Amino acid sequence: MASILLIEDDPLVRRGMELALNRLGHGVRTTCTGEEGLQEFRSSTPDLVVLDLMLPGIDGFEVCRQIRAGGDVPVIMLTARGDDFDVVGGLAAGADDYVVKPAQPTVLDARIRAVLRRTAIASGDVRVHDELRIDTTGLTVTARGRPVSLTATEMRFLLTVSRAPGRVFSREQLLREVWEHDYLGDSRLVDNCVQRLRAKIETDPAAPRYVQTVRGFGYRFGPV
Repeated sequence: MASILLIEDDPLVRRGMELALNRLGHGVRTTCTGEEGLQEFRSSTPDLVVLDLMLPGIDGFEVCRQIRAGGDVPVIMLTARGDDFDVVGGLAAGADDYVVKPAQPTVLDARIRAVLRRTAIASGDVRVHDELRIDTTGLTVTARGRPVSLTATEMRFLLTVSRAPGRVFSREQLLREVWEHDYLGDSRLVDNCVQRLRAKIETDPAAPRYVQTVRGFGYRFGPV
């Protein structure tokens, strides 16, 4: 059973989602403002946060940034619309995935379970690529001798592409393998993850050595 923190200001939506997620086997704590959500997050250390973006006071974007600054707990954002402002802003703030409201409980449950599975991958080897070291058992990464803190999604992405240096992965393949989306999903999930990952592991994110763009198709892991 996963421990879920739900931060949602609409009382009907909040109660409905709490009941549904409880029925699906999760333990759910709820808050209705960004301030309360951050306080609860720091005191209860949940496995995952489901976060509405349009909150009173501290909005969901800032809540996500503060959660991400303090660690790698996964965040799934709830957005009332699927437009660029909400989606890109939430992903840039560090969210792992998003669901457009009204969210079907089974869809949200599937996204939650997919995100949490990303923390469980371990194939028992250490991959060394120049100054990048990936321990797939301990799920740790060091770059230029310094430890790098990755979210579960960033780690899953890096493990996926680094298992086959030189192989080109399309965005659709990465959505299936990393995010476990079984349909043509939103490629912005992939591109924003790459942007955040490069900022952490590359010496110069503008000229990446490890996560390289194959224009018009996807990404590959180098050096090859």
